Amino acid sequence: MDVPSILEAILFVAESPVPIEELAEVLELPVSEVRSELDVLAERLTNRGLELRSVGGGWRLYTSPDAYAYLDRFATTATATRLSQASLETLAIVAYQQPVSRSQVSEVRGVDAESALHTLARRGLIVEMGRLALPGNPAIYGTTDLFLEKMGLQSLGDLPPLADHVPAATVVESLEETFKP
Repeated sequence: MDVPSILEAILFVAESPVPIEELAEVLELPVSEVRSELDVLAERLTNRGLELRSVGGGWRLYTSPDAYAYLDRFATTATATRLSQASLETLAIVAYQQPVSRSQVSEVRGVDAESALHTLARRGLIVEMGRLALPGNPAIYGTTDLFLEKMGLQSLGDLPPLADHVPAATVVESLEETFKP
């Protein structure tokens, strides 16, 4: 495999810009040679769906701006990865009640929330904030900066008030009546 292909593979899996010095260390090549190979890769990617950019003190692959309209359309298809309803409900509970334990989330949802919490943590939307001083030392969760970024919020204070989404007391009472034996 040639060096530009190896660089492409590394940059494809990188979650943030990779410094050229790190690339040189991994490839066991001088920085000047890696810089030349990055130029070769950038040339290969001309008029393609990806482009190579030097940003934030490193190198990273980005989608071509020419593809944005198609990516927007793709994002609305069933194939595009979305959070499940269970994950969205769990995320809302964590956002509004953090720090919160798995058992607390499960109590609010009425079903076990372990899988949804793992999904949200894997996607970087929530993080373990610590442990409770209770038997078993359960983990407590809170949202991350990525959550704020994805939701377009500056801080948790920007979350809409829950009161705006709670039905009137008379509606709640009539719903409760339907569930009485």
